[in-house]
Amino acid sequence: MPRCHYKSYKGIVSLARGLRRNQTPSEDMIWQLLRKKRISGYKFLRQHPLFYKIDGERFEFFIADFYCAGLKLVIEVDGPVHKKRGIYDSIRDSKLNNKGIMVVRILNEELADINYAISKLTQIISQRETEISCMQ
Repeated sequence: MPRCHYKSYKGIVSLARGLRRNQTPSEDMIWQLLRKKRISGYKFLRQHPLFYKIDGERFEFFIADFYCAGLKLVIEVDGPVHKKRGIYDSIRDSKLNNKGIMVVRILNEELADINYAISKLTQIISQRETEISCMQ
């Protein structure tokens, strides 16, 4: 999609829809665990745009692999491409943290053991529940 489309909300939504249609096997595995409130009863959205700055006609955004508004939690599934994007990812994570959104990264390798992945997701959600309740 040409860069000019990202100047509109409609273009960003279209980009997110394309990512949903072409998710990686690892993303699909996590989605099967999170969808329909299967883990801890929280609703997660996949490939969800999060805006951290809107400046006139220009949007600065990030499309989260998985986002839970109730927990203000982003779960990112990191494959090999993220090893080359460490600085970019840390800047993006920092911007989201400044908005009160926690970003958790799960490596593709961690998904080899599905029971471990379920345990890790449950632990992350429980930890975030505690943090959110302390903030209120």
